[in-house]
Amino acid sequence: MLVGAGCALLPGRLDWAGAVDWPRVALLAFLHACWESLAQGLPTPCLRAARRLRDALRRGGRPALRADQLPSGPGSFLPVLFAGVLMLPPAAAALVALPAAVTGAEADRLRRAFNAAQFALAAWTASAVFRALAGPRLLLGARYPAELLPAFAAVLAFCLVNGVLVAGIRLLTEPPAACCARLPSRVLAALPGPAAVLHALGGLLMAVLWQGPYGAFAAVLALLPLSISAWVMAQGHRERAAHRATVEALVQAVELKDSYTRGHSERVGRASVLIAGQLGIAGERLRTLHFAGTLHDVGKLGVATELLRRNGPLTEAERRAVEVHPEYGHELVRGIDFLGEAHAGILHHHERMDGRGYPHGLAGERIPEFARIIAVADAFDSMTSTRSYRRGRPVGEAVAELRRCAGSQFDPAMVEALVVAVDRHGWQPVLPGPEQQDAAVPDIPLGVPEPARGAR
Repeated sequence: MLVGAGCALLPGRLDWAGAVDWPRVALLAFLHACWESLAQGLPTPCLRAARRLRDALRRGGRPALRADQLPSGPGSFLPVLFAGVLMLPPAAAALVALPAAVTGAEADRLRRAFNAAQFALAAWTASAVFRALAGPRLLLGARYPAELLPAFAAVLAFCLVNGVLVAGIRLLTEPPAACCARLPSRVLAALPGPAAVLHALGGLLMAVLWQGPYGAFAAVLALLPLSISAWVMAQGHRERAAHRATVEALVQAVELKDSYTRGHSERVGRASVLIAGQLGIAGERLRTLHFAGTLHDVGKLGVATELLRRNGPLTEAERRAVEVHPEYGHELVRGIDFLGEAHAGILHHHERMDGRGYPHGLAGERIPEFARIIAVADAFDSMTSTRSYRRGRPVGEAVAELRRCAGSQFDPAMVEALVVAVDRHGWQPVLPGPEQQDAAVPDIPLGVPEPARGAR
């Protein structure tokens, strides 16, 4: 990237650099930085600079946001960068990517440098491919649809270089087994998707208009619809991030009460998603189910800590006090509108198919679908995790127990969906922590009556 960018600084004409239109490079780099900030849901660099100046002039004024206080954005806005790829020599196209990375929201400087190199190298390669296929000559002559072939080849080169760099850095930072397992999905992600094609068409439209009689003004005006779309997506991303933060805060409060269930909420949410994937649940409903699984035990905030941490058996009155936690949880989250269908999942996740569950004794299909999914996910993680009253059991033993109870306690369809998902994606049982290894935790096989821990 540095070598390619350095070529643009050399005097004279180079075969692959060409004559550099510096005002165009500067304007494209500025526009790319502004629109990238817009897509991240951030103020533009100019606005941020103005705020810093205002705060510096005010005595005791509120300081401007630091980079590590800025929210992370949903993605990149690439039409301006693609327009630079089509209109500029490779090294100059690489320079267009740099200001956005330097002024971005990423707090880690090393990661910010990687992002700059990643987009600069991708832009350099895409511009080189476009020129190797005589793209500029076709662009100047507005020869369509012949112009679309080199433009699409440039987009493909951009996505491939970007994908290879991202996969390479993850190969270096992730465990080899996890990285290899995700390799096929990452190869597919490197191919141009609908968003990349839309951004490429925006870049092509911008390049054509820029070279027309109205110049840069018409090109920027053409970006208006895509800009509005990017801004709306950024707002949606920020709203979803706020939802996740709300859920994580509630879960953290629950797990502070009982160290033995630490991580349980997150794993139940993950197992619920695995089951839902086999059932064809997707989109917003899948996201809501993940929230429901993660928050299923939020009602334990209303249960006495002493009962949750008790190692010995509970009395009948204490067991009833613990079994109220689904209703407590429903009351706690009832006012959170974005949870929607999750409310029913939280309230009914201890119902049984034979009607012997609680709190309302629902049976069969009367139990909400989310609750039937969470019941299986909750039991599976409970059996494979070490608790204060029993050591975790192997996955095979837990699956056998789920199948034994299918039809009476659990929905058989949900059990089989979990079994298929675990076979396909695997499941790592939770090993006891150091403080739990030293404790005298009973090693009780499944199917043997446990101490009266109804809610666990």
